Amino acid sequence: MFKTLFPNFNQKRLSKYYSIVSDINNFYNSFANLTDSELKCKTEDFRSMILKGNSIDSVLPAAFALVKQATKRVLGLTLFDVQLIGGIILHEGKIAEMKTGEGKTLVSALPAFLNSLSGNSVHIITVNEYLAQRDSALIGQIYELLGLKVGLVTSDMSIEEKKINYSYDITYITNSEVAFDYLKDNMVMDINNIVQKKFFYCIIDEVDSILIDEARTPLIIGGNTNSTPFKYLKACEISYSLKKNIDYLVDEKKQIIELTEQGLLKTE
Repeated sequence: MFKTLFPNFNQKRLSKYYSIVSDINNFYNSFANLTDSELKCKTEDFRSMILKGNSIDSVLPAAFALVKQATKRVLGLTLFDVQLIGGIILHEGKIAEMKTGEGKTLVSALPAFLNSLSGNSVHIITVNEYLAQRDSALIGQIYELLGLKVGLVTSDMSIEEKKINYSYDITYITNSEVAFDYLKDNMVMDINNIVQKKFFYCIIDEVDSILIDEARTPLIIGGNTNSTPFKYLKACEISYSLKKNIDYLVDEKKQIIELTEQGLLKTE
């Protein structure tokens, strides 16, 4: 079955996933008799293990099993082995290609939960706000059962609302919003107005669309300025004294002008 679904993986790579999936399912069966409160306590146990120096990878099988058990209880769905493999691949920072209907939304819950155990915020980036809202409400039930806080960042939120939602364990957001918030954070005059925390781990839905198609359109942002027209008039006056190919170079293809060393000295 695995050979059919993953024909390009060599046997050695597949054998590694076989053993991990087997460990996940063993943990999943052992968690079957735990109460919801005991499942939540497991989350704290895993966090403590990582805080004490254990690697995230060392708790992967048990953490994935915990998500599988929570998914069964909250949504009544059982994650298949191929979905577990998809979660492992995402955790490794690779791209997992899945067709519509194969449950990629559930797959993302596995590595998202695992990486949130480090104490850092995890971002799940989608192409539009509808998907962000839908997934945060649906998959958020799984995280909440396991004791995590789920955030949702939208364009109509205030700075304070965004700061709160960015601080949660797992935050759903669109690609454009996370990019604009990053630009805005680099323009603030008061550090207290920065909304994003330290970047750690993210999962990108529709990665080809976001990193290829959407990336072709530049993001443009502007801010308020207290500059006076005098500076622009002075810059214009100085530009008339500069000589092409001596004080500045013109790149016709990129449509940019760059000052040479001599041009910089003359301008100063």
